[in-house]
Amino acid sequence: MDKKQITAVTELDRSHYLTKVYAGGHFIYADEPADVGGTDEGMNPGALLLASLGSCTAITIRMYADRKEMALDTIKIHLAICNEQEMSATTRITRKIEFGGDLSEAELTRLMQIADKCPIHKMLSNPIQIETSLA
Repeated sequence: MDKKQITAVTELDRSHYLTKVYAGGHFIYADEPADVGGTDEGMNPGALLLASLGSCTAITIRMYADRKEMALDTIKIHLAICNEQEMSATTRITRKIEFGGDLSEAELTRLMQIADKCPIHKMLSNPIQIETSLA
């Protein structure tokens, strides 16, 4: 990940929950499913959080494997987050990683260690303080 500060801007008008997200010169939509009043035209915010963790994990693993010239062909990461009702003291995210390629047990063990070094994993594993103010 880039060493610069990460920033994003989100905009929501009267389109109910369809939210425009701008970050790093890129644009995506976030939304809610139709059964809760959204239009289901984008990932919900929880899915975006999981997508951030999954993509950062995969990129971190790929960078390491390439640097070490490992025979890693594919990385597939399955993620899930607990229900909001279960988040009283702890938010539980499960992450299951599949590797494709001719890898030794030692390489697989090391890649699993590297997964926890992804910057988003570090962010989510530490206490988070959110400061909100009027712009």
